[in-house]
Amino acid sequence: MVQKTKSKSAAAAGAPSIVVGWREWVSLPALGGVRVKAKIDTGARTSAIHAWKVQPFEKDGANWVRFDLHPNQDDNKTRIACEAPVIDSRLIKSSNGQQQRRYVIRTPLQIGPHVWPIELTLTRRDEMGFRMLVGRTALKPGALVNPSKSYLCPTAT
Repeated sequence: MVQKTKSKSAAAAGAPSIVVGWREWVSLPALGGVRVKAKIDTGARTSAIHAWKVQPFEKDGANWVRFDLHPNQDDNKTRIACEAPVIDSRLIKSSNGQQQRRYVIRTPLQIGPHVWPIELTLTRRDEMGFRMLVGRTALKPGALVNPSKSYLCPTAT
């Protein structure tokens, strides 16, 4: 007697939905489609992006924030003006132990062909090596980070 087995999808079988390197090119479709070289950091809980001129304002009775993104490292001339609803204001502890209150927005993140919503804090990252940090809570469920590789995902257009 031949026994039939049900086939499982790769995701159901425990395969990762996406494999990323320790750094990747990412896109933020709702923020002008800006592309940013990001560090994937599982040691950081919260994601952050380099934002200038962060100004809160009210729109239709809700809290919003406007800010400029400077997506390219060592380039303060390229500027993307953005606005987004504020979902929270949090006290974030940085890697050097200092605490800073930051605005938090929700925006789609695209890595390769994958797009999902993340929470993103706005802060100055002048002294950091990357303009964006993707923390562990922003990683797509089932994501696998290969810390010995970089740029594993095709560049989003």
